Order: sequence, then C-alpha cells, then structure tokens
Amino acid sequence: MPTLYREFENQAALDAQYNPSAVLPAGANPALTYIESAQKARSSLRQVLDVPFGPTVHETLDIFPADSPNAPVFVFIHGGYWRAFTSKEFSGVALGLQPLGITTVVVNYALCPWVSIDEITRQCRAAVAWTLRNIQHYGGDPTRVAVGGHSAGGHLSAMCLLTDWARDYGLARDPLKAGLLFSGLFDIAPLRYSYLQPVIQIDEGMVRRQSPLLHVRPSSTPIWTTWGAKESTEFARQSTSFHEAWLAQGNRGELSATPDADHFEVIHPLFTPDSAHCQWLHRQLTT
Repeated sequence: MPTLYREFENQAALDAQYNPSAVLPAGANPALTYIESAQKARSSLRQVLDVPFGPTVHETLDIFPADSPNAPVFVFIHGGYWRAFTSKEFSGVALGLQPLGITTVVVNYALCPWVSIDEITRQCRAAVAWTLRNIQHYGGDPTRVAVGGHSAGGHLSAMCLLTDWARDYGLARDPLKAGLLFSGLFDIAPLRYSYLQPVIQIDEGMVRRQSPLLHVRPSSTPIWTTWGAKESTEFARQSTSFHEAWLAQGNRGELSATPDADHFEVIHPLFTPDSAHCQWLHRQLTT
C-alpha cells in the first residue's frame, strides 16, 4: 500500500504524530502554565521589554538582565508551529536562569500565514545577531551567548546555529557558546501533509531551505537535543536524526528524552534553577 510520508498512510496518521494537543485531557490548556510563569517573571525580575531588533512591528525582544554585569546570555525562541504565541507567554524561562546569573532574551517574531517560515527564520537570525552586537548595553557578555527554543522554536534555533554568521553578518563563524533544542522540527517535510499546511504553507523549496537536517555543518558549538519522553515517535525521530547528523559532522552534542514530559511540559525545567537543563546551560556558559 502506498504511503503519504515514510510509514504513515494518510493525513490522520501524520496528524496523530504532530498534533500534541490532540492527546491532552478534555479541557486541558497547557498555555496557562506558560502564562502564569510569564506573569511571575515579569512581576519579580528586572526587565526591558519590547526592544526593537528589526524594522517591523513584530521584531522585538524582551530582556531579563542578570544581577551581575558581564553576564552570560541565553536567547530563547518560542514555539507555536510558527503560527501562535508571542514572547510574552514565555517570560517564565527567565525564572530558572536569572538566579544562576544568566541574562535571558526572549524573541518575538511575526507569524504564519502573514509571513513565511523563511521570513521567520530571517527574523530570528536577526534577533541573535542583534543580541551578539548589543547585549553588552544591557549587562550581557556577547562572547557568552547561547540559543535555544521549543518546538518551532527548536527549528528556528537550529537554523540559527547553522547560519553562515561570517558571510551573512560579519560575525565569527560560530559565535554561539551552546544550543539547547526542545522538541524541535528538524525535518519539516511531513508537515506539508498535516493539518498545519493551510496556515504554514510549506512547499518543496521551503523543505529544502528550512529543514535543519539538510544543512548540518561542522560547528564548534555544543548542543543538547531533547524531547519529552511522552511525545510521539515522530518527535523522537526528529531529535534523534538531527543529533546523529550533528555528530556525523564531528560536532559535540548530547541527546536525551526529558522524563515524564509531554510536548508542552518539556520546557518546564527552564522555570527551575536546579533543573538539569538550567544547570547544563550554566556549565556551558561559565566554564
């Protein structure tokens, strides 16, 4: 029997893999945890909100400075399948990092279908470049910047890690100290056949341009690729395939599932300073 993509026979089979909301209990709203954590961060931490990094209204970022000057920096890129959320729902990721002396930058970007994934990638790269060039004005150390993100933000973070920073931005070839990728989409081809396609509008050219798995290169940046242990087999494949391609280029990387986490819970460790994820970032940025 012919299949639609890999071993999946039809859209329903792919949707079951790539719609993490479908398996939630009735009435569950995982965004509430994000929003509550974000409100806690904005009510308790120093902040500089809505800093423009580009020419359009959506190109802004929120900075949560560490208490000490010349602090290491983590740039976080949110998920939402490129079509949902803003930086404001994810201020909470600073809760686990600010106590460790890390400045957090949360990126906002325009959403599909008003812009393409190509344009969103451009905006996120511009946000990272802005951070590398300007974070010293907010107490950050531009030589100690890491990037990371969740779901679509994992995809966008990977695209940032794979940027030709020297050619396109006049920066060092590998200016980032670490990458932390949560449940990323590194092979976007199957999403063409999913419930997401009417909004994200992927074509074959975009698959080639925007699948990080097709662009892995040698890099000095260590990464940790993770996903929720309760997620679908496709999310596990996405992370495992990218990790294997990363190592095949002679790069340094770690791979592990986050125990007892679904797709939405996988970033909850960023809310807690003693979590393995926050401690890993601290080590990469301070040693």
